[in-house]
Amino acid sequence: MDNDSILKLDNQLCFTVYACAREITKLYHPLLKELGLTYTQYVTLLALWEEDRVTVKHLGQRLFLDSGTLTPLLKKLEHMLLVTRARDPQDERSVIIALTENGIRLKEKARDIPAKLFCQAGVTPQEAEALRKQIAEMLEKVQRISS
Repeated sequence: MDNDSILKLDNQLCFTVYACAREITKLYHPLLKELGLTYTQYVTLLALWEEDRVTVKHLGQRLFLDSGTLTPLLKKLEHMLLVTRARDPQDERSVIIALTENGIRLKEKARDIPAKLFCQAGVTPQEAEALRKQIAEMLEKVQRISS
């Protein structure tokens, strides 16, 4: 790569990943609208369906969200009757997030979202998984540097 092309926007990995993530998120919008969720609410529920009854701190680390972003999001999910927030009896400084019955049931309605997204994007599950693995490996490397 020559000196001029190294700074071209289209040659930046960060921009390509950012733009792709935004476009993928747009594809999620109509699918999640049927469930009454935003993308950030959806990924929060994905994390809770995987591991319920976690602290706000743990959930924030899992989702790469700070408490200023996560707290209003969790308040909204609580208002939607999908999660509860309660002080941890062992540590009053911590708040435990738990799925409600409604939150647990919503998982079944969301089950076909990944397949619908692959179909819309014209990507096979195998292609998506190969790319996800590559990006996850890169994320690990970047995290090592930023930690």
